Amino acid sequence: MAHQNFQYSFTTSKNANEVFAFLLNPKNWWMGLFEETIEGKSGKINDEFSFRAGDGVHYSNQKLIQLIAGKKIVWLVTESNLSFLKNANEWAGTKICFDIDILQGKTKITFTHHGLLPAIECYDSCSNAWTEYMQNLRTYLK
Repeated sequence: MAHQNFQYSFTTSKNANEVFAFLLNPKNWWMGLFEETIEGKSGKINDEFSFRAGDGVHYSNQKLIQLIAGKKIVWLVTESNLSFLKNANEWAGTKICFDIDILQGKTKITFTHHGLLPAIECYDSCSNAWTEYMQNLRTYLK
């Protein structure tokens, strides 16, 4: 359990291609809690976007490294400055991932932040924030 990446899953009646297109744009799901700004692109491999939130408390840059149409999206966090941590660059090298599957006629969405482990400093606050973002996403995709 101590080495488990943060993960959140849910199902929706929306089709997989519609969900995939929606998730590919982080402005659709990574907004609405902490005065976030997102700049850049996320439509094709090697596109990059920056995320800022909490009046400078969180900065990270993400690079789109894997796309499987209708099934998978993976961003590599290339840099981070989480000013509330001793190691402000803790997210660098982690991966933010959506997997999309069909399960009993519904679309299953699994969000995983690879590298966000219970043993690291930001796990509690970051996993709580991710849970809020995913709950908002789940509500939107109902």
